[in-house]
Amino acid sequence: MFVPSIHPNDELMQAVVQILHQASEIIRQEYLTFCQGEKFHVQTKHDDSPVTQADLKANQFIETALQKLTPALPLLSEENEHHERHTWSRCWLLDPLDGTKEFLHQRPEFTINLSQIENGKTLFSAIAIPAQQLIYIGYLDQHPYKYDAEQQQWFAYQAPEVQQIEPIQVGLSHRSKQPEYQEFIEILQKSHVIETSQAGSAYKFCMMLEGKIDIYPRFHPTSEWDTSAGQGLLESVGGGLVSLAGEPFIYNQRHRLLNDGFIAFAQPAYQEIALNALRLMTK
Repeated sequence: MFVPSIHPNDELMQAVVQILHQASEIIRQEYLTFCQGEKFHVQTKHDDSPVTQADLKANQFIETALQKLTPALPLLSEENEHHERHTWSRCWLLDPLDGTKEFLHQRPEFTINLSQIENGKTLFSAIAIPAQQLIYIGYLDQHPYKYDAEQQQWFAYQAPEVQQIEPIQVGLSHRSKQPEYQEFIEILQKSHVIETSQAGSAYKFCMMLEGKIDIYPRFHPTSEWDTSAGQGLLESVGGGLVSLAGEPFIYNQRHRLLNDGFIAFAQPAYQEIALNALRLMTK
């Protein structure tokens, strides 16, 4: 949960909030244009995923702003080339519009994901929800903040005094139709009271910070820019994101930028519950 707070005395955090707020406004205007049926450009990338003019405009704005803010740090973005990335021990990792399909289906659950990684680990994370004018932001070694741009109000994360395990809230993507998801839920239901909800993109990580989702399973691929910021924010509150083998993801260390499946969890107790269900699925 988050409680009202004064603004953090941190120049990087405040600067990134301003960048993401302006980028969110760009996306909000593009979303309005699209929903009103006006002319809107959508392309298909080599992997058959869509990219829109909103993705590209947000990417250009954030790239330019980050170059001014941290000129020594390179940017690894979904919408840029990645040829030199293995020479970078430290960089920004960006998805300027996570949830392009949600955008195109007129579901306002898309986000901007931005993180700073060093030697494979996410040290600084931010997720913006343009439609709600909210930004979740923080460092790995301290509890995160939330900024409400509409109210111009900061909030600080506060761990709940009582950790109630059940009912367990399981978050699923709108396209979680594969049989693995149903099997996972059915195994959990044998030992626990389970409630499910659907949401798009990294929006689910923000719901986890708000106490609305406890476990988020993913059995189909994502990319590194989809998970880094969410993992960093979850780890900062005692949760995390691990592979289906139970290992935390690392970033910009592998040959490919594609992730395999994962389990995200809001607190350690849920990690064990989820991994036990996975072990039963493999039998």
